[in-house]
Amino acid sequence: MPLDSIRFEGVADCLIFAQEYPRRTRLAGLVGAALTGAAGATFIARVDAQASTLPALILGFSFVGGLLSTWSPCGYSSLCLLRPVGRHARSALVTYTPTFLLHGAGYAFGAVILGGLLGLAGELLGFAGVSVLTLAALGLAGLVYGAHQLGFLRVPYPQRRAQVPHDARQRFPMWFIGGLYGISLGLNYLTYVQTPILYLVTAAAVASGNVTSAIVLFLAFNAGRFLPMAVNYLPVSDIAVQNWLARRQESAAFLDGALLIAFGAALLTFTVL
Repeated sequence: MPLDSIRFEGVADCLIFAQEYPRRTRLAGLVGAALTGAAGATFIARVDAQASTLPALILGFSFVGGLLSTWSPCGYSSLCLLRPVGRHARSALVTYTPTFLLHGAGYAFGAVILGGLLGLAGELLGFAGVSVLTLAALGLAGLVYGAHQLGFLRVPYPQRRAQVPHDARQRFPMWFIGGLYGISLGLNYLTYVQTPILYLVTAAAVASGNVTSAIVLFLAFNAGRFLPMAVNYLPVSDIAVQNWLARRQESAAFLDGALLIAFGAALLTFTVL
């Protein structure tokens, strides 16, 4: 008897990845970011706007750090797994919306828990907001980890080498998985996060010595982590999204390092002006 041929379905792997930037380019990025951060801080201090600008600067830094955390194993996984089922149509998007909203709620819940604990810890340790010593410590950490991201230093980067549970999608409905992943990622330290900006946000939350301020910092960070999920409402395929991320992996690391350098240089400049 003739046997029917067996056809396998699959998605082609991405074979084109970003190459590491040349050392000269990375060095130019480091120097340029440091000069930009120092010049910006000097201008802010000259117009006497440091008190109003510094909170916005830290919040914006936190938000962008959350965006950059998309380039991590869990960022790729969430965008791949938490997608509308079937072809792009209004009915599929309506069915997907509870997953999207619960995922965001999980991020918010994680920010409240983590930020609340860190703010309370800072209060118990006697921290009381911004000080010259705090700015200097955060600025130095920014420079060190910026150089690390740009490949000029190798410093410890302790992280829990874990990802969101992939097998959960076989045991629970999609909306439940969305909330579960949101909480896991929203707590930030339960899974691997690629950007060292998380460290500086954590230190700033503790140094604030204020539960509300610490929660707001992590709400900004987690908002940046959550926002890329909105791409699933667009008529783009999963493989297109994954390829786009993979081809810009090195650019994300370069931007990460430059932001850390600029932020660190700005804070150190504030301490001497």
